[in-house]
Formats: sequence, C-alpha cells, structure tokens
Amino acid sequence: MMHLNRIATFFIMATLITLAACNTPTEKNQSSQTSSGPTDRKWWKEAVVYQIYPRSFQDSNGDGIGDLKGLTSRLDYVKSLGVDIVWLNPIYSSPNADNGYDISNYDDIMKEFGTMADFDVMLAEMHKRGIKLVMDLVVNHCSDEHEWFRQSRSSRTNPYRNYFHWWPAEKGKPPFRPGSFEVDGSGWRYDSLTNSYYLHYFSYKQPDLNWENPKVRQEIYAMMNRWFKKGVDGFRMDVIPFISKDTTFPVITEKFLKENYNGAWDQYMGNGPHLHEYLQEMNREVLSKYDIMTLAEGAGTTKATAMNFVDPDRKELDMSYHFEGVSLGYLPGEFKQMDPKGYSLVAFKEIYSGWDSVFANKGWGTIYLGNHDQPRMVTRWGNDSPEFREASSKMLSTFLLTMRGTPYYYFGDELGMTNIKFDRIEDYRDIETLNMYAQIKSKGGDLQHFLNGQKISARDNSRTPFQWDATENAGFTTGTPWIKVNENKKVINVAAAEKDPNSTLHYVRKLVQLRKDKKDILVYGKYTLLDKENPNVYSYTRESNGKKMLILLNFKTENAAAHTGLDLSKARVILDNYPAPSAGEELRPYEARILELD
Repeated sequence: MMHLNRIATFFIMATLITLAACNTPTEKNQSSQTSSGPTDRKWWKEAVVYQIYPRSFQDSNGDGIGDLKGLTSRLDYVKSLGVDIVWLNPIYSSPNADNGYDISNYDDIMKEFGTMADFDVMLAEMHKRGIKLVMDLVVNHCSDEHEWFRQSRSSRTNPYRNYFHWWPAEKGKPPFRPGSFEVDGSGWRYDSLTNSYYLHYFSYKQPDLNWENPKVRQEIYAMMNRWFKKGVDGFRMDVIPFISKDTTFPVITEKFLKENYNGAWDQYMGNGPHLHEYLQEMNREVLSKYDIMTLAEGAGTTKATAMNFVDPDRKELDMSYHFEGVSLGYLPGEFKQMDPKGYSLVAFKEIYSGWDSVFANKGWGTIYLGNHDQPRMVTRWGNDSPEFREASSKMLSTFLLTMRGTPYYYFGDELGMTNIKFDRIEDYRDIETLNMYAQIKSKGGDLQHFLNGQKISARDNSRTPFQWDATENAGFTTGTPWIKVNENKKVINVAAAEKDPNSTLHYVRKLVQLRKDKKDILVYGKYTLLDKENPNVYSYTRESNGKKMLILLNFKTENAAAHTGLDLSKARVILDNYPAPSAGEELRPYEARILELD
C-alpha cells in the first residue's frame, strides 16, 4: 500500500480528528550479516525496480482483470526496459476489499489472477530473463475472511483469539484509534459474537495481527520461508512500522491530537515498543538465510529514525522509503487537496538532498515519485498538458535514474501515462476515495471540492489499465475493464512509443542503460546539490574516483538558467531530453541534461 501511505494517513487522520472530534535458499544475505557503507556493492543497490500493479497490466482471459498469465506474456517488454527487479502488488487469495491488501490465504493465489502453477511459470520466466521478483508482504493485518480471524472471533477461548487485538465490551469503549478507511472514523469494530471490539488501523475488513503473540510471528516467518524456498527474491513490507503496538492502548485525547499530530502518530500508532526487536528476529529466522532484498514501507519514519531500519549493523532490513517527498504540496488540514500554487522546487530539493545525507556514510536509500498509492508522476510533479507532457515526463525520469539510492519506477510512467481525472464518484473503485466521500457526505461537506481534489491525488489515477495500443481497451483486455481506461490511450501507448525514436519510452531505456554503464558514478557516486535557492532548476553532481557528472533539470514551463559555478567549457552532453541541447546552463521548459565533466 502504503494503502495508507504516510501522506494518505496523515491527511485521513487529520480529517478523522476533525470529523470525530533467481536465488538459492542456502546463500547468505551478506547485507544482513556485515557492516557496509554506501559504496559497498550489492545487486539490489545497482538494480532498477519496476513496480507492476497486476490488476491493471494485462488480462489474458477477457474478464477485465489483469492476471499472471497476462503478465507473463508481456515479460519481453519488461525485459526491454532494462529493469532488474519487478515489485508485484499482492496476488495472494483475497476477498479484495482493498485490492489484495486484505489477505485471506498467504499460500494461495487470488482466483482472479490465476493459480499457483501460473505463478510458478511466471517466476521461472522472469528468472530466465534475468529479472528478479519482489513480493508485497502484508503482515500488519490480514483479511477478516482469513481462517485465523474466523477462529479468533468464534469465542473468547479459541486458540486463535490472541492472534488479533480484542477489547471486551464490558470494559467500555476502547481508547480511540483512527480507522483510516472507515466512514465513522473508528479503528475499533464491535463484534457481537463475543461482545468485543477488534482493532483495525485500516478497513474493518483488515483486522490487525497481534505481533506481541510469538505464535503469530512464527506463523509469519514460516510463510516467508515458504515463499523464499519457491524462489522469490525479496519482500516489500507493507506498513511494517505498525506491527508492534502498545497493547495498553493509552488514551489519545482530542487536545493532544490537535496540538501534537505527528507526535500522536509516532507515539501511539507506529513504532511500537518491540518493533525493532521483531524485525531483528525476522532477520535471524528468515532474511539472513537468503540472498534477497527487503524494503520497508517506512510509514512514520523520519531522517532521525530511518537508520534504525537499514543500518547493516542492526541486522534488520536493506532499504526503506519515506513519504516526506510525496507529501509536498498538499494543503494542511484537508484530505489530499493540492495547494493551487503548486509545490516549491526549493523545498523539493531540500527534502531529497536531506534524505541523501542520511545515507552518506552507512545504509542505503531509495528514490521514487509514483506508485499504486500515488497519482501519476507526470500529473503530480510535472505537466500533463499535450505541450509539456513528454518533456516533463522525461525530466522526472532523469531525476529518478540519476539520484543516489535504488530507483523504484512505476509501470506506465515510461510512457508518460497521466491521471484519468474522474468527474464522478461512481467511476472510482478505491476504498480510500469511496469511504472518504461517504464521510464528507455524512457531515454535509463540500463533495465537489473533494472530487476536484481527487482528480489530482486519488490513488485510482495510477491504477487504470496499462496502455498497450490505441484500440478500445488499449490492448489490456477483450472484456470490460475493472476500471475505466484513460481516453488518451489513442496517443499514449506502447505501440506508438515504439515507433517514435524520440518517445518517452525510448528515453527511459537510454536512462536505464546509462545508469548501468556509469554505475560507479550514478549508483555509488557522491551526490552534491548545486544552486540550492534556484526556484526553477534542480542542479546536482554525481562523482566517483575523480569522474564527475552534472545533471540539470528545469521543473518549469518557461526557459530557465542554472548557476552552478562550474566550468562547462569542456563538458560533454551525454543525454538531453530535447533533440538538440541548448547552450551552457540555459534550459528550455522541462529540459533535462546530463553532462560529463573533466
């Protein structure tokens, strides 16, 4: 997810407060065993990760839903991008209350996606092409249709009762916790079968697992081992900072929530007392036994706490991603409403430069601008108008693939796919948008204002079907798509991009190859921000062993100039997103230029 990324969580919580007053199993993962600095070489540092939302990638049987056979049929395209890893959103058995993030069986495949045999074929075909597979691990919660929860809610004496967090009703209502997908805003759900409440940070269909119970942890570790023995290459760990909870559930007062919002988050919702103890136990019992990679969805992590997850000496995880960058530009106190003035590039530079410094001497960072919980990259951070869409898409891709840290690139961004910008609530499928709409409606709020904001920020904007060609359903399905296809498929699609040598697709392929060819500099090299206060241009160098590259990025619709203070008289242009680069430090709208310096 984060199916509540930190942005969504923060904005939803704020609203709720107002409304509610090819690996081998025997190989050791050396990153988990020894201390390493940022230049210590690992395959997952050098990789480009391509995230695929399987429901929207390729349908093979005409039911309108992407599936594993469809994905397998498109692996040659994935390979052509030059990427090394596919991160796949959840494909486990699920009733689909939150598009697979509510898991009813961790050891089976969702029927809509296919069978375990289909999975085995897909994994083998990925490995045959040199592509590794990272699965989505969702273990803060499961589905209320999981057998563990069915047993747990059947009686107070059931052996599975303590697999979840229950509060007996005779003690009164439990202390308030936000339930981020709930119309009533409550994270506790009353269950009449045992006259008790159960905890769910997300939908009531997603009860939180009780990690304080060692039996739960052992169940999860055993499940992880089974997937690694099948040959998967890593896990992206959904909302993993939430797994440990203070089970005394201290009261959060309305006054404290309003006055110390971030403190309430850190103190009461995430980063529980045993979080790192559990991650270290997971590393000992599972992760250290395999040559794999691990990524934490770092909800609630800050620059001060990030190293607690990824410091190699702590033997926890390899990477974490933050939400400070993608939080930029939203209005405070409103649910994911963009500031009409846009975002500050100076603040953008400060955020990403600050996070780079966190890993200057130890650990490893990540870089991303879009995923399944974010709107489309070019709409959110660039300019999706016909005039500037391709240039700004290329510019943003240049940023992602020339920064230090493992880049996570979202499917469709290589085409410059844009937000669909639905006008009607009936077109949305996402539980987050639908339930927030219901909350606002129940309170007599401004529904049109909400819908206008969702055109930019809604998660469904990035979940529309992949655009393969200009046919009716963009080559995604012969049936009725589970969510509408963007009408700009007629212009933005793979078939058209393949024929155009100047397309965003071909540009991204060049960038990926350049990152590999210049990995000493672009992967492991030092990052230095230049021209810090320039409101239009982001300039930085990457350097290693006396070799230096300069990256110039114009984030604006007008011509702009960089002021790097560097001698560019002998600089060589390696790549530019315009057919012919402009001179010196002058940049056209959304121009991106990579130079090699003497």
